[in-house]
Amino acid sequence: MPQSVATPASTSPPGRSSLGRLSALLVASHDLAHRYLLVMRYTLVNGIALALVAAAGLQGWLDPLLAADRTRLVGLIVLIFLLGNVWCVQRLVATSRELNALKRGIRPAGTKTGEFLALIEGRDAATRANMAAVLKVKLFSRIVPIRHVANSLVILGLIGTVLGFIIALGGVDPEAASDVSAVGPMISTLIDGMSVALHTTLVGSVLNVWLMVNYRLLESGTIRVLTQAVEMGERYAGT
Repeated sequence: MPQSVATPASTSPPGRSSLGRLSALLVASHDLAHRYLLVMRYTLVNGIALALVAAAGLQGWLDPLLAADRTRLVGLIVLIFLLGNVWCVQRLVATSRELNALKRGIRPAGTKTGEFLALIEGRDAATRANMAAVLKVKLFSRIVPIRHVANSLVILGLIGTVLGFIIALGGVDPEAASDVSAVGPMISTLIDGMSVALHTTLVGSVLNVWLMVNYRLLESGTIRVLTQAVEMGERYAGT
């Protein structure tokens, strides 16, 4: 009677399935990071900046800023910075989504680049070039206000400088300079005014640099959107 020989079931080498899942996860993570590179850069830059602000707060360096805010300009500068930063985040996310769609060869619906790609269909090279120039103006016109907000922070800081000098000099009475009892209050007022002038200038300048760094990130993303849209339009026009 012939004996049946059991054939071993075919099995995949140990660890191959786990390795495949890990590779797929790494590829998906790389694709996600590439798609939202602008947002990740913004997160990194602002995370470092927030860490520096937190370190300054722990060292007690922010207390003089709040104590010297007699004109409330420091609070106004911070508020305007936060509004500009929120606006910048909104534009960064929208720009990232628009860039992702263009890289996948999809016409972004409801966007300036989507309108551009629809309008250049069947047009000659000169017309496409003119429309690309118009698209550039449209794309940059929607982010320029953020740069104006950043510039306004410096202007508010300079206004604080002027107000600080006014406060400092307003307490000085030349006729009472010879009175020893009046010198102390005058010096105190002078110091308060100088503190207002210096602190508002410092806050306005630092927050201007911070917001301008975020603006440059948004500007680079806008340039990539423009380049990608023009290349996509030329590629379709040539087919």
